[in-house]
Amino acid sequence: MTEPLPRTPQGTMQGTAQGRSGAGLELRALRKGYAGAPLPAVEGISATVAPGEFFSLLGPSGCGKTTTLRMIAGFEAPDAGQILLDGRDITALPPERRGMGMVFQNYALFPHRTVAENVGFGLRMQGVNKAEAAARVRDALALVRLTGLEDRRPAELSGGQQQRVALARAVVIRPAVLLCDEPLGALDKKLRQAMQFELKALHRQLGLTLIYVTHDQEEALTMSDRIAVMGAGRIVQCGPPREIYDHPRSRFVAEFIGDTNILAGVARAGSLVLPGGWHLPLPGGVAEGPCAVALRPERLRLVPAGKGLVDARVEEANFLGDSVLLKLVLPGGETLLVRTPRGNGAGAAASGSTGQVAAGPDGSGLGSTIAGAGLAGGHLAAGTVLGVTCGREDPVPLEG
Repeated sequence: MTEPLPRTPQGTMQGTAQGRSGAGLELRALRKGYAGAPLPAVEGISATVAPGEFFSLLGPSGCGKTTTLRMIAGFEAPDAGQILLDGRDITALPPERRGMGMVFQNYALFPHRTVAENVGFGLRMQGVNKAEAAARVRDALALVRLTGLEDRRPAELSGGQQQRVALARAVVIRPAVLLCDEPLGALDKKLRQAMQFELKALHRQLGLTLIYVTHDQEEALTMSDRIAVMGAGRIVQCGPPREIYDHPRSRFVAEFIGDTNILAGVARAGSLVLPGGWHLPLPGGVAEGPCAVALRPERLRLVPAGKGLVDARVEEANFLGDSVLLKLVLPGGETLLVRTPRGNGAGAAASGSTGQVAAGPDGSGLGSTIAGAGLAGGHLAAGTVLGVTCGREDPVPLEG
């Protein structure tokens, strides 16, 4: 009798031929709703994933990213739309006929089986002969650096080792597409970072098409070739990590991806006129009228007093290890975040210090130190007056 899978559906689907690289995937206007829910979980999602691409679905809880992944895997049926694999419509195919592997956050390993037995389970379901299965299990365990642990049970492994077992089990069947649903979410930060490097290396080595679901912005930025940012069941922006981070189209994307300042005012004569009457230089081509921009804290730098646009008061200075995040309060009560590299004395900022916010067209960088701004001892002390500058191209106009 076939042994049931533990709790979560696993990547025991029909594999591809040996040596085959990743497959292309296309989603066409996918829609999925649930009875009793006021809005669809997924509403009109369309995307094209190239063969061998690392493609991430990124968004907050409830945005529809996991539902989208489960429709790709075949565990959920879309209410409308199509899923194409290498141009072939697989929308109605069951999971075992899609040629995909899947890795979940909770690993879902068989607790009573050894590492080798867990990894080889999908091959057993495919009817692969014992000799070939043993060789493929051995190769998969070597790939994830678990050689020598074949006979251990999951309870005898660390969290990172358990995750590598789950990865080995997914790739041993040689899938055309590897689906990952927040696979690193249960790991601590240091181990999660190490596994990010390993997963990227594994992807590069195997050439798999990889669809990765996460709510962790840093994780998506670190590993992805492209990111689809999701909100309320839709893809709101899709592009390479640098584009998503440096050029968010909307306030939602700007605020979800990292720290940012949202400044709203009126665009006039090449500047954004802000409350209190101070002006922020804008990139070329911005239409005059109401306007909001995103300005990343690290795009701002401290400069000598009198070189800026408006006085500001340091309310908080948070030491982050390699940098310091300053919270400045502007005369109108608005706040502005400024991230400055460690070593410039910003860590000595005291609440109540005063600074001055500036913007200049040169875009000269983030390397200026407080000491270089002419401050004795390179420290922000109470009553200190400073400026902050950024390049004209640093503010990013937002749609809507």
